[in-house]
Amino acid sequence: MKAEYINPFLEAATGVIEQVIQVRPSTGQLAIQEMVFAKNYTWILIGLNGQLQGEIVFGLSDHVAMHLVSAMMGGYVIHEVDEMARSAISELGNMISGNASTLFYNVGIHVDITPPIVVEEVSWIAQYASKRALTIPLMMEGIGDLDLQVIIAS
Repeated sequence: MKAEYINPFLEAATGVIEQVIQVRPSTGQLAIQEMVFAKNYTWILIGLNGQLQGEIVFGLSDHVAMHLVSAMMGGYVIHEVDEMARSAISELGNMISGNASTLFYNVGIHVDITPPIVVEEVSWIAQYASKRALTIPLMMEGIGDLDLQVIIAS
């Protein structure tokens, strides 16, 4: 697994988050580790097809999700991760992945993405638990961390 596979996602995430919520995220430590799924988290899974096969998984605690969606809505306070919040988070993951797909294309790698799947049930994503992923947290000041996990099968 090549660490440079995560760079387009980092670049896309930084640009999209900065544009959508006016906060420039900083990055934590890059690691290659088994997928880690926590309870009380919202997970967005997006499939990667084409020259790269795999998944990108975005994870954030419910607390961070509420702060992030509030920021996306111009400060309107969100009190629960409801259908509207899940839709907003899903669209953020879609925007990041779409931009990353374009960045891959610009360097000659064709990657298509699948529609995002929002998952809150840890049992549903247990199938990913034994997979190794490139992982890195994106830290958003005043909001919290968004975890990026990239699984590349080929």
